[in-house]
Amino acid sequence: MQPFDPYATRPDTVSPEEWRARVDLAACYRLAARRGWSDLIYTHISLRLPGRDDAFLINAFGQRFDEITASSLLTIDLDGRVIDGSDRVANPSGFAIHGAVHRARADAHCVIHLHTDAGIAVSALADGLLPLSQHAMRFWRDLGYHDYQGLAFGAEEQARLIAELGAHRAMMLRNHGTLTCGRTVAEAFVLMDTLDKACRIQLAAMAAGAVTMPAEDVLARTHAQLTADPEPEGALEWPALLRALMRSEPDFAR
Repeated sequence: MQPFDPYATRPDTVSPEEWRARVDLAACYRLAARRGWSDLIYTHISLRLPGRDDAFLINAFGQRFDEITASSLLTIDLDGRVIDGSDRVANPSGFAIHGAVHRARADAHCVIHLHTDAGIAVSALADGLLPLSQHAMRFWRDLGYHDYQGLAFGAEEQARLIAELGAHRAMMLRNHGTLTCGRTVAEAFVLMDTLDKACRIQLAAMAAGAVTMPAEDVLARTHAQLTADPEPEGALEWPALLRALMRSEPDFAR
């Protein structure tokens, strides 16, 4: 049996570092599609190119998440302009949030912004995400909130969002959706997976009746335990997720 290596499809024209980034990002799009996280063609996952502060990978505007491959990803600059010499088109307005986070946070190599039903629903609740589950406790007092300001996303709103995100790795955009940023694709994905599950659990619990929450000392201790490891989250989960994709959708790595 050949060893598992989703990165072995690298073309000679692409460096090993860039190809690994492309494969990981394409996998993230496919995994998001599997979970029903796409919103037609209107949400995005972006990744800073290795060794670059001015270049990012993102999906071409008009592509579905389940169509993305490593080679189909666009290279854009911080303003969302395509800089890979192709005639394909990005969505500059869709990259506005991503670009703001990438510009402000050197550790935000991957940014995921989604419009999932559960994420939008919880973002619209007055109390936001409640620590009703262990998944939600990962974000206890560690979650930014940004109030909805309309479709336009100018410089002033970008500055507010960055201030509200602070050092957090996750955010609720009120009446809009969710955002995570990671030091790796794996970290951003696992954080989003945890956040979206926490939202779904909360909605299910609230629909069923009265809810209970642990005491604050328990919440503080649990959050500290869940975030004690200084290394990026998702390192253990990511190879397993890639193996599953290689079995059923190997074309993502092309």
